[in-house]
Amino acid sequence: MAAAREEEDGIISAINVTPLVDITLVLLIIMMVTAKIIVSSALPLDLPQAAKGEQVQVVFGLELHANGDIVADGKKLSDDNAVLGIARESIAKNKDLRAVIRADKTVQHGRIIRILDLLKQAGVSKIAFGVTPITAEPVPEGEGEKKPETPKK
Repeated sequence: MAAAREEEDGIISAINVTPLVDITLVLLIIMMVTAKIIVSSALPLDLPQAAKGEQVQVVFGLELHANGDIVADGKKLSDDNAVLGIARESIAKNKDLRAVIRADKTVQHGRIIRILDLLKQAGVSKIAFGVTPITAEPVPEGEGEKKPETPKK
């Protein structure tokens, strides 16, 4: 009994890190939830006007339609090769230009690669693809995960 009492009255030489880990995990969860809210799909807004303001990011938008039409920043182009000239003009105005390609899903892969090549030739290095977000559909029971087959003897 005397030995137990001696340990209780002694100096605490270890730090309990459990509360620190708990707080860190709570902060991580809060960051994950707020990041999801920030990245959610944007709604069209009627923004107020101001005398001064600056554009944060300049986007060069390209639309590739299934019928062969191509639209760059709202202007219909005669052919795919016209992208090179317009992209060069845009990159000359803004060195931090970002291109977003929105292509119909029936557009041929080769055409998209051609447009990528023209953008690279113009000096555009930041390129993204526009997509339509979808919600994940629930997987019917029994189809999601397949159990490994047992080897037959």
